Amino acid sequence: MIELYWKPAHELAAMIRKREIKPSELMELTVRRIEQTNPKLNAFCALRADAAMAEARALDEKIARQRHEEVGTLAGLPLGVKDLEDAAGLRTTYGSKPFKDNMPNKDSIQVARLKAAGAIVIGKTNAPEFGYTAFTKNLLFGVTRNPWNLERTPGGSSGGSSAAIAGGVVPLATGSDGGGSVRIPACYTGCYGLKPSLGRIPHGPTLGMQQWNDTSVHGAITRTVRDAAIFMDAVVGYHPADPDSIPHPGISYNAILERLPKKLRIAFHPDFGQLVQRDVMREIEKAAAVFKDLGHDLTTIDDPVPDTGRVWMQVGATQGYAMLHEWLDKDRENFGRAFATGTEGATRVTWKHYGAAYRRRREFNDWCQRVFERFDLLLCPVLPTEAFPAKGPMPTEINGQPLKDALGAVVFTYPFNLSGHPGASVRAGLTDSGLPCGLQIVAERYREDLVLQASYAYEQARPWNNKWPEI
Repeated sequence: MIELYWKPAHELAAMIRKREIKPSELMELTVRRIEQTNPKLNAFCALRADAAMAEARALDEKIARQRHEEVGTLAGLPLGVKDLEDAAGLRTTYGSKPFKDNMPNKDSIQVARLKAAGAIVIGKTNAPEFGYTAFTKNLLFGVTRNPWNLERTPGGSSGGSSAAIAGGVVPLATGSDGGGSVRIPACYTGCYGLKPSLGRIPHGPTLGMQQWNDTSVHGAITRTVRDAAIFMDAVVGYHPADPDSIPHPGISYNAILERLPKKLRIAFHPDFGQLVQRDVMREIEKAAAVFKDLGHDLTTIDDPVPDTGRVWMQVGATQGYAMLHEWLDKDRENFGRAFATGTEGATRVTWKHYGAAYRRRREFNDWCQRVFERFDLLLCPVLPTEAFPAKGPMPTEINGQPLKDALGAVVFTYPFNLSGHPGASVRAGLTDSGLPCGLQIVAERYREDLVLQASYAYEQARPWNNKWPEI
């Protein structure tokens, strides 16, 4: 049964529908795998093993009785839910001590839709406090580690989810991305990570407040591109709880994966004018060249990219403070010091700063507009380095040269949260120390179909699902 640990979600779902494996057998295997790996990875911070087993056995019986009606596309698949998102019956702690007993009364929209498609929630995956950092560590549950090297981080903020996927623990896990929190951990663990456009997957309110910040989205971290496609098929479409959610695209992403248009115009920007680790750049260049081998027009560009780091921080911090200021006022000592200090920095952001931030945001949007007037896709690194130490800190230098600022370590992800373009991380290769690095594939807004198709074509040319780490 060991080969089932890394089997793609879509293959496991097909096996269940064909009655080649029972949901209860897969769930039992998953529970054992969590028991085996969690002392090392710390991917999961909460479990509902007994309830999940009971749901899996009930599904066994339903499938046994089934004659004509199909069960859901995700039927029987164990699902990890990032601990920034609600799943009924499990606490949503946000990785924060003041919320250690926060029990939601219902599922998030995304989780409810995954369950409606047949997925079974097995537990919560660890995340940094309110998704604040690009590595996964918090005061409640500690440090999550990378299956490829336990001394390194699986990234953040969806680090528990990426560690669970890359470690062969569960076939499906949810993620969210406000500055790279799907793509960063997917890159560092060699998974596939898709950040959709705003509204493609609906948000629910967080702590009773409707989101106004338009930089954060839900997304998928999976072993293969097809897994992400079936995940998306289950969760996309308008929901009245989210006024920013958009109508269903009217297609099945799974059905159109193999229909990538021919002779695409593809831009490759190797560095955005930033430092990139040498062996990471070597693998990124080889990965980008695959699209030329596939018959597409690949053009290397060096257009100067507007610096949006400070802007992204200012825009993002304000909503966090607006949501949490009452808790910070009464219970500050129980928050992580870095998180509390960073969130309270929003009090110094004035409307003057906000206006300047949105002007810079406009500059980057204009840059993207110029790129996508000339090209169908943009390729660039996901991250400039391999995974750094599990407890942090983030890199302060690359190739022996100091970074201009801390955000230089994640400089390729957060700009596309500001612009709203969909982007994905595909495994580009392995660094000299045997750690994954990622190529980012970006398309025009609401063209998740094109991102998935390009990702799938790349995956067929350079499969990665045959190589995962042993824990």
